[in-house]
Amino acid sequence: MTSTTYLLKNARILGGEPTDILIEGGVVAGIEPPGGLEARFARTSTSGGEGAEVIEADGLIALPGLVDLHTHLREPGREDAETVETGTRAAALGGFTAVHAMANTDPVADTAGVVEQVWRLGREAGYCDVYPIGAVTVGLKGERLAELGAMADSAARVRVFSDDGHCVSDPLLMRRALEYVKAFDGVVAQHAQDPRLTEGAQMNESELSGRLGLAGWPAVAEEAIIARDCLLTAHVGSRLHVCHVSTAGSVEIVRDAKRKGWNVTAEACPHHLLLTDELAATYDPIYKVNPPLRSAADVEALRAGLADGTIDIVATDHAPHPHEDKDCEWAAAAFGMLGLETALSIVQHTMVDTGLLDWAGVAERMSYAPARIGRVADHGQPIEVGAPANIVLHDPAATRTIDAAESASLSRNTPYAGMELPGRIEATFLRGRPTVLDGKLWGGTA
Repeated sequence: MTSTTYLLKNARILGGEPTDILIEGGVVAGIEPPGGLEARFARTSTSGGEGAEVIEADGLIALPGLVDLHTHLREPGREDAETVETGTRAAALGGFTAVHAMANTDPVADTAGVVEQVWRLGREAGYCDVYPIGAVTVGLKGERLAELGAMADSAARVRVFSDDGHCVSDPLLMRRALEYVKAFDGVVAQHAQDPRLTEGAQMNESELSGRLGLAGWPAVAEEAIIARDCLLTAHVGSRLHVCHVSTAGSVEIVRDAKRKGWNVTAEACPHHLLLTDELAATYDPIYKVNPPLRSAADVEALRAGLADGTIDIVATDHAPHPHEDKDCEWAAAAFGMLGLETALSIVQHTMVDTGLLDWAGVAERMSYAPARIGRVADHGQPIEVGAPANIVLHDPAATRTIDAAESASLSRNTPYAGMELPGRIEATFLRGRPTVLDGKLWGGTA
Protein backbone atom coordinates (compact mmCIF):
# COMPACT_ATOMS: atom_id res chain seq x y z
CA MET A 1 0.00 0.00 0.00
CA THR A 2 1.96 3.00 -1.27
CA SER A 3 -0.83 5.59 -1.52
CA THR A 4 -0.72 8.61 0.78
CA THR A 5 -4.46 9.08 0.40
CA TYR A 6 -6.95 7.04 2.38
CA LEU A 7 -10.70 6.98 2.69
CA LEU A 8 -11.97 5.70 6.04
CA LYS A 9 -15.53 4.59 5.31
CA ASN A 10 -18.27 4.64 7.95
CA ALA A 11 -15.99 5.44 10.88
CA ARG A 12 -17.74 6.72 14.00
CA ILE A 13 -15.83 9.78 15.21
CA LEU A 14 -15.82 9.64 19.04
CA GLY A 15 -18.60 7.07 18.80
CA GLY A 16 -20.96 9.28 16.78
CA GLU A 17 -22.78 8.55 13.56
CA PRO A 18 -21.00 6.75 10.68
CA THR A 19 -18.86 9.19 8.70
CA ASP A 20 -16.39 9.03 5.83
CA ILE A 21 -12.98 10.57 6.54
CA LEU A 22 -10.59 11.50 3.75
CA ILE A 23 -6.88 11.60 4.59
CA GLU A 24 -4.65 13.29 2.04
CA GLY A 25 -1.25 14.96 2.31
CA GLY A 26 -0.94 14.08 5.97
CA VAL A 27 -4.05 15.95 7.07
CA VAL A 28 -7.77 15.35 7.33
CA ALA A 29 -8.94 16.56 3.91
CA GLY A 30 -12.64 15.86 4.22
CA ILE A 31 -15.37 14.63 6.54
CA GLU A 32 -18.79 13.89 5.07
CA PRO A 33 -21.74 11.53 5.50
CA PRO A 34 -21.23 8.04 4.06
CA GLY A 35 -20.84 7.96 0.28
CA GLY A 36 -20.34 11.67 -0.29
CA LEU A 37 -16.57 11.71 -0.46
CA GLU A 38 -16.11 8.86 -2.91
CA ALA A 39 -17.61 10.69 -5.90
CA ARG A 40 -15.99 14.01 -5.03
CA PHE A 41 -12.61 12.42 -4.39
CA ALA A 42 -12.47 11.00 -7.92
CA ARG A 43 -12.67 14.57 -9.25
CA THR A 44 -10.33 16.29 -6.80
CA SER A 45 -7.58 13.80 -5.97
CA THR A 46 -4.05 14.67 -7.05
CA SER A 47 -2.68 11.21 -6.34
CA GLY A 48 -2.18 10.24 -10.00
CA GLY A 49 -5.65 8.95 -10.71
CA GLU A 50 -5.33 5.92 -8.47
CA GLY A 51 -7.76 7.34 -5.96
CA ALA A 52 -7.77 6.63 -2.27
CA GLU A 53 -7.01 3.39 -0.53
CA VAL A 54 -10.31 2.49 1.05
CA ILE A 55 -10.35 1.37 4.69
CA GLU A 56 -13.64 -0.24 5.64
CA ALA A 57 -14.35 1.11 9.11
CA ASP A 58 -17.86 -0.14 9.76
CA GLY A 59 -18.43 -0.31 13.50
CA LEU A 60 -15.05 1.23 14.31
CA ILE A 61 -14.54 4.21 16.62
CA ALA A 62 -12.29 6.94 15.22
CA LEU A 63 -10.26 8.59 17.95
CA PRO A 64 -7.50 11.19 17.78
CA GLY A 65 -4.07 9.57 18.06
CA LEU A 66 -3.39 8.71 21.68
CA VAL A 67 -0.66 10.57 23.59
CA ASP A 68 1.20 8.96 26.50
CA LEU A 69 2.81 11.28 29.02
CA HIS A 70 4.64 8.50 30.84
CA THR A 71 6.60 5.86 28.89
CA HIS A 72 9.88 4.13 29.66
CA LEU A 73 11.77 3.32 26.45
CA ARG A 74 15.02 2.32 28.27
CA GLU A 75 17.33 3.47 25.47
CA PRO A 76 20.12 4.43 25.92
CA GLY A 77 21.57 1.90 28.33
CA ARG A 78 19.00 -0.88 28.79
CA GLU A 79 18.45 -2.07 25.24
CA ASP A 80 18.00 -5.57 26.65
CA ALA A 81 14.64 -4.41 28.04
CA GLU A 82 13.45 -2.04 25.31
CA THR A 83 14.64 0.24 22.55
CA VAL A 84 13.05 3.36 21.15
CA GLU A 85 12.09 1.37 18.06
CA THR A 86 10.52 -1.60 19.86
CA GLY A 87 8.77 0.65 22.38
CA THR A 88 7.28 2.83 19.67
CA ARG A 89 6.15 -0.25 17.77
CA ALA A 90 4.24 -1.26 20.89
CA ALA A 91 2.91 2.29 21.14
CA ALA A 92 1.58 2.24 17.57
CA LEU A 93 -0.16 -1.09 18.19
CA GLY A 94 -1.77 0.52 21.23
CA GLY A 95 -3.07 3.45 19.20
CA PHE A 96 -0.47 5.99 20.32
CA THR A 97 0.93 8.53 17.91
CA ALA A 98 3.08 10.31 20.52
CA VAL A 99 4.83 9.21 23.70
CA HIS A 100 6.90 11.03 26.30
CA ALA A 101 10.04 9.06 27.19
CA MET A 102 11.08 9.13 30.85
CA ALA A 103 14.57 10.22 31.81
CA ASN A 104 15.75 7.19 33.82
CA THR A 105 18.01 5.85 31.08
CA ASP A 106 21.74 5.13 31.30
CA PRO A 107 23.14 7.71 30.89
CA VAL A 108 20.31 9.67 32.46
CA ALA A 109 18.52 12.11 30.17
CA ASP A 110 19.78 15.11 32.13
CA THR A 111 21.60 16.94 29.31
CA ALA A 112 20.69 18.35 25.93
CA GLY A 113 22.81 15.69 24.25
CA VAL A 114 20.94 12.73 25.69
CA VAL A 115 17.43 14.10 25.12
CA GLU A 116 18.35 14.92 21.52
CA GLN A 117 19.61 11.36 21.04
CA VAL A 118 16.29 9.92 22.23
CA TRP A 119 14.33 12.39 20.09
CA ARG A 120 16.33 11.49 16.97
CA LEU A 121 15.94 7.76 17.60
CA GLY A 122 12.19 8.28 17.66
CA ARG A 123 12.26 10.17 14.37
CA GLU A 124 14.37 7.45 12.76
CA ALA A 125 12.03 4.66 13.89
CA GLY A 126 8.95 6.51 12.67
CA TYR A 127 6.24 4.56 14.48
CA CYS A 128 5.22 7.46 16.68
CA ASP A 129 6.62 10.79 17.78
CA VAL A 130 8.91 10.61 20.82
CA TYR A 131 9.15 13.57 23.19
CA PRO A 132 11.93 13.11 25.75
CA ILE A 133 11.31 14.02 29.37
CA GLY A 134 14.30 15.66 31.01
CA ALA A 135 15.55 14.78 34.47
CA VAL A 136 14.92 17.33 37.21
CA THR A 137 18.19 16.57 38.97
CA VAL A 138 21.61 15.45 37.77
CA GLY A 139 21.74 11.67 37.58
CA LEU A 140 18.32 11.50 39.31
CA LYS A 141 20.26 11.85 42.56
CA GLY A 142 18.18 14.67 44.02
CA GLU A 143 21.20 16.81 44.82
CA ARG A 144 21.31 19.61 42.21
CA LEU A 145 19.22 20.71 39.27
CA ALA A 146 19.97 19.30 35.83
CA GLU A 147 20.40 21.44 32.71
CA LEU A 148 16.71 22.29 32.45
CA GLY A 149 17.16 25.36 30.26
CA ALA A 150 19.57 23.63 27.88
CA MET A 151 17.16 20.71 27.43
CA ALA A 152 14.30 23.12 26.83
CA ASP A 153 16.32 24.94 24.16
CA SER A 154 17.54 21.74 22.47
CA ALA A 155 16.14 20.27 19.25
CA ALA A 156 13.94 18.07 21.46
CA ARG A 157 12.26 21.16 23.01
CA VAL A 158 11.75 19.45 26.36
CA ARG A 159 8.82 20.80 28.36
CA VAL A 160 8.27 18.02 30.89
CA PHE A 161 10.84 17.26 33.59
CA SER A 162 10.76 14.33 35.99
CA ASP A 163 13.00 12.16 38.14
CA ASP A 164 10.40 9.39 37.79
CA GLY A 165 11.52 6.30 39.64
CA HIS A 166 12.81 8.70 42.27
CA CYS A 167 11.02 11.42 44.19
CA VAL A 168 12.37 14.96 44.27
CA SER A 169 12.12 14.77 48.03
CA ASP A 170 14.07 17.91 48.93
CA PRO A 171 11.42 20.67 49.18
CA LEU A 172 13.89 23.47 48.38
CA LEU A 173 15.11 21.67 45.26
CA MET A 174 11.52 21.05 44.20
CA ARG A 175 10.71 24.72 44.69
CA ARG A 176 13.68 25.77 42.58
CA ALA A 177 12.68 23.37 39.79
CA LEU A 178 9.13 24.74 39.77
CA GLU A 179 10.50 28.27 39.58
CA TYR A 180 12.95 27.42 36.81
CA VAL A 181 10.48 25.78 34.41
CA LYS A 182 8.18 28.83 34.51
CA ALA A 183 10.60 30.58 32.14
CA PHE A 184 9.64 28.30 29.25
CA ASP A 185 6.18 27.12 30.32
CA GLY A 186 7.48 23.76 31.49
CA VAL A 187 6.01 21.36 34.01
CA VAL A 188 7.58 19.26 36.76
CA ALA A 189 6.13 15.73 36.87
CA GLN A 190 6.61 14.40 40.36
CA HIS A 191 7.01 10.77 41.40
CA ALA A 192 5.31 11.18 44.76
CA GLN A 193 7.03 8.80 47.16
CA ASP A 194 8.52 9.87 50.47
CA PRO A 195 11.78 7.87 50.56
CA ARG A 196 11.90 7.53 54.34
CA LEU A 197 8.35 6.21 54.60
CA THR A 198 8.95 3.61 51.89
CA GLU A 199 12.35 2.19 52.81
CA GLY A 200 12.25 -1.48 51.82
CA ALA A 201 8.55 -1.23 50.90
CA GLN A 202 7.25 -4.03 48.68
CA MET A 203 3.47 -3.71 48.43
CA ASN A 204 0.50 -1.68 49.64
CA GLU A 205 0.50 -1.40 53.43
CA SER A 206 -2.51 -3.32 54.70
CA GLU A 207 -3.56 -6.31 56.71
CA LEU A 208 -2.63 -8.40 53.67
CA SER A 209 0.97 -7.12 53.57
CA GLY A 210 1.34 -8.18 57.21
CA ARG A 211 0.01 -11.66 56.46
CA LEU A 212 2.27 -12.05 53.44
CA GLY A 213 5.34 -10.80 55.27
CA LEU A 214 6.01 -8.09 52.68
CA ALA A 215 7.03 -4.65 53.88
CA GLY A 216 4.14 -2.23 53.61
CA TRP A 217 4.00 0.87 51.40
CA PRO A 218 1.70 3.34 53.15
CA ALA A 219 -0.67 5.60 51.23
CA VAL A 220 0.56 8.58 53.24
CA ALA A 221 4.00 8.27 51.62
CA GLU A 222 2.39 9.33 48.35
CA GLU A 223 -0.16 11.73 49.76
CA ALA A 224 2.29 13.73 51.87
CA ILE A 225 4.47 14.56 48.86
CA ILE A 226 1.49 15.49 46.71
CA ALA A 227 0.13 17.81 49.41
CA ARG A 228 3.53 19.47 49.86
CA ASP A 229 4.06 19.95 46.13
CA CYS A 230 0.57 21.35 45.58
CA LEU A 231 1.37 23.99 48.20
CA LEU A 232 4.74 24.72 46.59
CA THR A 233 3.12 25.04 43.18
CA ALA A 234 0.57 27.51 44.49
CA HIS A 235 3.31 29.51 46.22
CA VAL A 236 5.52 29.65 43.12
CA GLY A 237 2.72 29.98 40.56
CA SER A 238 4.09 27.18 38.41
CA ARG A 239 2.79 23.93 36.90
CA LEU A 240 2.85 20.58 38.71
CA HIS A 241 1.92 17.22 37.23
CA VAL A 242 1.49 14.27 39.58
CA CYS A 243 2.59 10.93 38.15
CA HIS A 244 0.70 7.66 38.71
CA VAL A 245 -1.78 8.65 41.42
CA SER A 246 -2.73 5.47 43.25
CA THR A 247 -4.72 6.24 46.43
CA ALA A 248 -8.12 7.64 47.31
CA GLY A 249 -6.43 10.20 49.55
CA SER A 250 -4.28 11.43 46.66
CA VAL A 251 -7.39 11.95 44.55
CA GLU A 252 -8.89 14.12 47.29
CA ILE A 253 -5.73 16.22 47.62
CA VAL A 254 -5.64 16.86 43.87
CA ARG A 255 -9.37 17.62 43.87
CA ASP A 256 -8.87 20.20 46.60
CA ALA A 257 -5.94 21.80 44.75
CA LYS A 258 -8.03 22.14 41.60
CA ARG A 259 -10.90 23.59 43.61
CA LYS A 260 -8.53 26.30 44.79
CA GLY A 261 -7.48 27.06 41.24
CA TRP A 262 -3.91 25.78 41.54
CA ASN A 263 -2.18 24.64 38.34
CA VAL A 264 -2.02 20.95 39.23
CA THR A 265 -2.69 18.03 36.88
CA ALA A 266 -2.59 14.31 37.59
CA GLU A 267 -2.52 10.95 35.88
CA ALA A 268 -3.77 7.45 36.62
CA CYS A 269 -2.30 4.29 35.11
CA PRO A 270 -4.41 1.55 33.54
CA HIS A 271 -3.21 -1.07 36.04
CA HIS A 272 -4.31 1.10 38.98
CA LEU A 273 -7.78 1.32 37.41
CA LEU A 274 -8.18 -2.46 37.28
CA LEU A 275 -5.82 -4.49 39.47
CA THR A 276 -5.73 -4.62 43.28
CA ASP A 277 -3.21 -5.54 45.95
CA GLU A 278 -4.94 -8.90 46.42
CA LEU A 279 -2.85 -10.12 43.49
CA ALA A 280 0.29 -9.85 45.63
CA ALA A 281 -0.94 -12.94 47.48
CA THR A 282 0.34 -14.97 44.52
CA TYR A 283 3.90 -13.70 45.20
CA ASP A 284 4.19 -13.32 41.43
CA PRO A 285 6.51 -10.36 40.76
CA ILE A 286 4.58 -9.56 37.59
CA TYR A 287 2.29 -7.62 39.96
CA LYS A 288 5.11 -5.66 41.60
CA VAL A 289 4.88 -2.04 40.53
CA ASN A 290 5.73 1.43 41.82
CA PRO A 291 3.51 2.80 43.28
CA PRO A 292 2.04 -0.52 44.31
CA LEU A 293 -1.33 -1.95 43.45
CA ARG A 294 -3.75 -0.62 46.04
CA SER A 295 -7.09 -1.66 47.54
CA ALA A 296 -10.41 -2.06 45.76
CA ALA A 297 -11.58 1.16 47.45
CA ASP A 298 -8.62 3.02 45.96
CA VAL A 299 -9.41 1.61 42.51
CA GLU A 300 -12.99 2.84 42.84
CA ALA A 301 -11.79 6.32 43.88
CA LEU A 302 -9.39 6.52 40.95
CA ARG A 303 -12.13 5.63 38.49
CA ALA A 304 -14.41 8.26 39.99
CA GLY A 305 -11.62 10.84 39.90
CA LEU A 306 -10.87 10.09 36.28
CA ALA A 307 -14.57 10.30 35.41
CA ASP A 308 -15.12 13.70 37.05
CA GLY A 309 -11.90 15.23 35.73
CA THR A 310 -9.99 15.39 39.01
CA ILE A 311 -7.50 13.07 37.37
CA ASP A 312 -6.76 14.64 34.02
CA ILE A 313 -5.26 11.81 32.01
CA VAL A 314 -4.50 8.14 31.65
CA ALA A 315 -0.75 7.47 31.32
CA THR A 316 0.66 3.99 30.86
CA ASP A 317 3.89 4.02 32.91
CA HIS A 318 4.99 1.38 30.37
CA ALA A 319 7.95 -0.17 32.23
CA PRO A 320 9.62 -3.04 30.34
CA HIS A 321 12.06 -5.36 32.10
CA PRO A 322 14.08 -8.33 30.81
CA HIS A 323 13.06 -11.80 31.91
CA GLU A 324 15.73 -12.15 34.59
CA ASP A 325 14.60 -8.97 36.37
CA LYS A 326 11.10 -10.33 36.91
CA ASP A 327 11.55 -14.12 37.05
CA CYS A 328 12.89 -14.15 40.60
CA GLU A 329 11.68 -13.82 44.19
CA TRP A 330 9.40 -10.88 44.89
CA ALA A 331 11.85 -8.82 46.98
CA ALA A 332 14.58 -9.01 44.32
CA ALA A 333 12.30 -8.29 41.35
CA ALA A 334 12.17 -4.95 39.54
CA PHE A 335 9.13 -2.70 39.81
CA GLY A 336 7.07 -2.21 36.67
CA MET A 337 4.61 -3.50 34.05
CA LEU A 338 4.05 -3.18 30.32
CA GLY A 339 1.17 -0.93 29.36
CA LEU A 340 1.21 0.56 25.86
CA GLU A 341 -0.52 -2.20 23.90
CA THR A 342 -3.33 -2.76 26.41
CA ALA A 343 -4.07 0.76 27.72
CA LEU A 344 -7.11 1.53 25.57
CA SER A 345 -8.63 -1.88 26.23
CA ILE A 346 -8.25 -1.39 29.98
CA VAL A 347 -9.84 2.05 29.77
CA GLN A 348 -12.72 0.67 27.73
CA HIS A 349 -13.21 -2.15 30.25
CA THR A 350 -13.02 0.00 33.38
CA MET A 351 -14.44 3.33 32.24
CA VAL A 352 -16.45 3.05 29.00
CA ASP A 353 -18.14 -0.29 29.46
CA THR A 354 -19.05 0.73 33.03
CA GLY A 355 -20.67 3.96 31.84
CA LEU A 356 -18.19 6.24 33.60
CA LEU A 357 -16.83 7.74 30.35
CA ASP A 358 -17.99 8.06 26.77
CA TRP A 359 -15.58 8.01 23.82
CA ALA A 360 -15.33 11.80 23.85
CA GLY A 361 -14.16 11.50 27.45
CA VAL A 362 -11.59 8.92 26.42
CA ALA A 363 -10.27 11.28 23.74
CA GLU A 364 -9.95 14.05 26.32
CA ARG A 365 -8.05 11.90 28.82
CA MET A 366 -5.87 9.95 26.41
CA SER A 367 -5.20 12.50 23.67
CA TYR A 368 -6.23 16.13 24.16
CA ALA A 369 -5.24 16.60 27.81
CA PRO A 370 -1.87 14.79 27.74
CA ALA A 371 -0.92 16.81 24.64
CA ARG A 372 -1.88 20.03 26.44
CA ILE A 373 0.08 19.14 29.56
CA GLY A 374 3.14 18.15 27.53
CA ARG A 375 2.82 21.22 25.28
CA VAL A 376 2.70 19.07 22.15
CA ALA A 377 1.25 21.11 19.30
CA ASP A 378 0.92 18.48 16.55
CA HIS A 379 -1.03 15.92 18.55
CA GLY A 380 -4.15 15.89 20.68
CA GLN A 381 -6.29 17.70 18.12
CA PRO A 382 -9.90 16.87 17.21
CA ILE A 383 -10.54 14.95 14.01
CA GLU A 384 -11.60 17.81 11.77
CA VAL A 385 -10.76 19.14 8.33
CA GLY A 386 -7.26 20.62 8.23
CA ALA A 387 -6.01 18.87 11.35
CA PRO A 388 -3.00 16.53 11.24
CA ALA A 389 -4.25 13.04 10.40
CA ASN A 390 -3.25 11.38 13.66
CA ILE A 391 -6.12 8.93 13.90
CA VAL A 392 -6.86 5.61 15.56
CA LEU A 393 -9.54 3.15 14.47
CA HIS A 394 -10.69 1.04 17.41
CA ASP A 395 -13.10 -1.89 17.36
CA PRO A 396 -14.98 -1.79 20.68
CA ALA A 397 -16.92 -4.97 19.92
CA ALA A 398 -13.83 -7.15 19.52
CA THR A 399 -12.33 -9.18 22.33
CA ARG A 400 -8.83 -10.57 22.61
CA THR A 401 -6.90 -12.78 24.96
CA ILE A 402 -3.59 -11.20 25.87
CA ASP A 403 -0.57 -13.28 24.88
CA ALA A 404 2.71 -11.91 26.22
CA ALA A 405 4.65 -13.65 23.46
CA GLU A 406 2.88 -11.52 20.84
CA SER A 407 3.97 -8.21 22.32
CA ALA A 408 6.01 -5.86 20.15
CA SER A 409 8.01 -4.92 23.23
CA LEU A 410 11.32 -6.65 23.89
CA SER A 411 10.01 -7.48 27.35
CA ARG A 412 7.15 -9.74 28.41
CA ASN A 413 6.18 -8.41 31.85
CA THR A 414 2.49 -7.82 31.22
CA PRO A 415 0.12 -8.45 34.15
CA TYR A 416 -2.71 -9.16 31.71
CA ALA A 417 -1.36 -12.36 30.13
CA GLY A 418 -4.21 -14.81 29.64
CA MET A 419 -6.83 -12.17 30.40
CA GLU A 420 -9.64 -11.50 27.93
CA LEU A 421 -9.97 -7.78 27.26
CA PRO A 422 -12.40 -5.81 25.11
CA GLY A 423 -11.43 -3.74 22.09
CA ARG A 424 -8.81 -3.97 19.38
CA ILE A 425 -6.81 -1.33 17.52
CA GLU A 426 -7.45 -1.88 13.81
CA ALA A 427 -5.43 1.03 12.42
CA THR A 428 -3.17 3.84 13.57
CA PHE A 429 -2.29 6.77 11.31
CA LEU A 430 0.62 9.10 12.05
CA ARG A 431 0.22 12.29 10.01
CA GLY A 432 -1.72 10.34 7.43
CA ARG A 433 0.74 7.46 7.19
CA PRO A 434 -0.42 4.09 8.55
CA THR A 435 1.75 2.54 11.23
CA VAL A 436 -0.85 -0.15 11.96
CA LEU A 437 -3.35 -1.69 9.53
CA ASP A 438 -5.68 -4.62 10.15
CA GLY A 439 -4.32 -4.78 13.68
CA LYS A 440 -0.74 -5.38 12.50
CA LEU A 441 2.31 -3.17 12.29
CA TRP A 442 2.57 -1.63 8.87
CA GLY A 443 5.79 0.31 8.90
CA GLY A 444 7.88 3.01 10.46
CA THR A 445 9.95 5.56 8.62
CA ALA A 446 10.14 3.32 5.56
